[in-house]
Amino acid sequence: MDRPLLLIDVDGVISLFGFDPAHPPAGRFLLVDGIAHLISATAGEHLRLLADEFDLAWCTGWEEKANDYLPLALDIPGPLPHVTFDPCERPANAHWKLGGIDAHADQARALAWVDDAHDERCTAWAAARAAPTLLVGTDPAVGLTEKHVERLLAWAREYVGLSLSARRVGRPA
Repeated sequence: MDRPLLLIDVDGVISLFGFDPAHPPAGRFLLVDGIAHLISATAGEHLRLLADEFDLAWCTGWEEKANDYLPLALDIPGPLPHVTFDPCERPANAHWKLGGIDAHADQARALAWVDDAHDERCTAWAAARAAPTLLVGTDPAVGLTEKHVERLLAWAREYVGLSLSARRVGRPA
């Protein structure tokens, strides 16, 4: 049985911005290609917990570059798979990540997507997917929180429970 897929954005989820510089959140700066990123102090722990229930994948404009910096900085196993974004494959009027996500994730696989920039197009896409889909939005100044992790874990466990029940009675999940 496939575990649900967790698509993880970086900027606004792990790399924080938009906070009051006089009162930055807990974290440390990481230089990525000459650009300083404030990496959340709790993101690594949160991702390690989520990896117990999900298959993790980067869903960021960083694409494969996320693996060059983040597994070591967050103390998570890597490299992680990543969504590739080809602007030519994006459906008309769709959020810029949706074409890449559709190419990466099987329509029949449950997935959750954590991002700071979901919009109504993402909501409509999630509602139209055949498999269970959860969108979790973050505040880019705060990023992924314990409350988000609790919500994601509860959803994953509910999905797995429903999937097992459906299989027991011979129905597809």
